[in-house]
Parts: sequence; C-alpha cells; structure tokens
Amino acid sequence: MALGGDVMLGRGVDQILPRPGDPALREAYVRDARTYVRLAEAAHGPIPRPVGFRRPWGEALRVLEEAAPDARIVNLETAITRGGTFAPGKAVHYRMSPGNLPCLAAGRPDVCVLANNHVMDFGVQGLVETLAALEGAGLAWAGAGRDEREARRPAAVPAGSGRVLVFAFGMASSGIPAGWAAGPGRPGVAFVPEPSQDWARAITERVRRDKRAGDVVVASVHWGSNWGHHVPGEHVRFAHALVDGGVDVVHGHSSHHPRPIEVYRGRLVLYGCGDLIDDYEGITGYEEYRDDLRPLYLASLTPGTGALAELRIAVLRARRMRLERAAPADAGWLADTLRRVGTPVVAEGGTLVLRP
Repeated sequence: MALGGDVMLGRGVDQILPRPGDPALREAYVRDARTYVRLAEAAHGPIPRPVGFRRPWGEALRVLEEAAPDARIVNLETAITRGGTFAPGKAVHYRMSPGNLPCLAAGRPDVCVLANNHVMDFGVQGLVETLAALEGAGLAWAGAGRDEREARRPAAVPAGSGRVLVFAFGMASSGIPAGWAAGPGRPGVAFVPEPSQDWARAITERVRRDKRAGDVVVASVHWGSNWGHHVPGEHVRFAHALVDGGVDVVHGHSSHHPRPIEVYRGRLVLYGCGDLIDDYEGITGYEEYRDDLRPLYLASLTPGTGALAELRIAVLRARRMRLERAAPADAGWLADTLRRVGTPVVAEGGTLVLRP
C-alpha cells in the first residue's frame, strides 16, 4: 500500500490551479494566499499559472504508477468548499476550491483521511460541502462525517482476497478542537481526546467487530506536534495497544517532517509521515528539519497476516510547488537523520528501505 502524510491543497496550491477560490486569509502576517506562491517563487523560481491539475503531485505520480499499490491512503488536510465562515480561534485556515478537486483526484487516493485539524476550518458547512464534493468525485474518506456513526465508520478498499480497512481518528494534541467532535446528529470528526489505553481498547473493539479473514487494518491517526523527532511514550504505548488489538499498520501524521518508524510485532508503525503536498516552500524558520523533503511510503505486507515484508520510502522534494525526485545526497541526509532517531533504514539511490 502507498501511505502519504498531509496533502494540503488549499491556500497557495489552490491559487496556482485552474479554478482558484477566494485568496483572502485571516492570518496574523499573511492576508492573501498568493503570498505563499510568491514565497515559493522567491526560493526556487517562477511558477506558471494556471498549472495543470497533475502538477502538484509531480514525480509522485510516476512513483505510484510504478509501485501499483493495492491501496493509496493520504491525510487530506484541507476543506473543499467555497462557503462556510472562518472557524474562530484558529491561526491558519485551509480550503481549496471545489473546482480544483481534479487535482486531488489526479493522485487517485483510495482513502482520504479527514480526522485532522483543518477539515473544519470553515465550519460545519465547509465540512458538509467537503463530504459532498468527495462523494461527487467518487472518492472515499474516513475520519469525519455528518454524524458520529459516519465519522467513525472505516473505509474499505478491496485488495486481493480481502480488504484494506482504514479507521481514522484525530487527537487534541494535533490541534483539533474538542468542539469539532462528531456526535449523534452532529457533523464533525472522529475525535480521540488522548492516547489512553481506554481509547485504544475502544478502537480495537471496533476493529475486531469489522475485521474479517484476509483483511488488513490501518489505523490512521492525526496526533502530536508539528516539529521535532521525539515520540512521546504515551504515543508508543497507544500504537502498541492498537497492534495488540488487531491493527496491522499505524499511519501517524501531523508532523511536517518524518518521525521515527517502528516495526512492532511485525507490524508497521509510522509515528509521523511528514507532509506530502503543501505551500510551505519558501517559509523559513525550521530548515534543520528539511521539510522540503517529502516521503512517500510504499509498504509491502505479507498476505494473510498483515506483517511487514518491506518498506520502501520514495524521497521527493518540493520545488516550485511540484514534487520532484530528491537527489541521492538528499535521500542520504534523510536516511542519516532517521537512523539517528532510531530507524534502521538504508539508502538505495533516492529510495530508503526498511526490512524487518
């Protein structure tokens, strides 16, 4: 399966596409989304406008075509709406025009995870319009819904003789307001207040109810801070409890750069995938983390067991709001960084490899 981190097609990315929405922002220092395009141009050169819908994905499309995964899963951290109002109390808001939805579709995601801290940036109306847009495009999602039952329902992708089941939920530590939680008759996200053992049991009870022979279960969780390689002990214990309860892959995201990777009881645990597509190119302040490097995780699992056979990480780089293959030296830098924080990857050209 292919696993990506945050796909943020709003703000600056939306502005370079053929059908951009209103560029107005309410950030402390930036009031126009086109500013982020100019920052990217100042860093690496001119960006033609409008660009084709496939451009933001760039070389990631070739990587995906060559890998031919049974399932493609990304965290869609953008509302798809022209309506709604700016959610109060938030410093940053993301939305993309529904007219630019073909850009998301170009990546052919099988599941868009919505349990994150930006999907309701434009309120309930923005969320409902997002769900309608995805439905209209034939794109499946998990982690949000028009009520609690829909928000907690797993997405199912046929694969081989079974399915890939994706359970998605987001935590307060990623910045999701508690008021965004879906409830009976109330739209919202699948919200988990904390990575406690009680919450892990509640999730794995649902996993055991829905999992059938031949299925692979992915728990996709938006959690933790944006920067830093440290993984809190409660996150580790929570991930282990999920695996102990029947989860085969823990797909963690929220951090803007990759965090450590673990193989626990033969199962893959990604504590933080890093970003895949966004408009951060040209923003300064965290250069030490090289968030211009964008990993795309290609996990081969053993049929019938869900155990990890091999993980290949295609290392991409954001340049002029397009993903290109990273140079071997850049992939080597990321390999060194991951090894330093405890992940024994090896670099093979522009790809990192982890074998259990």
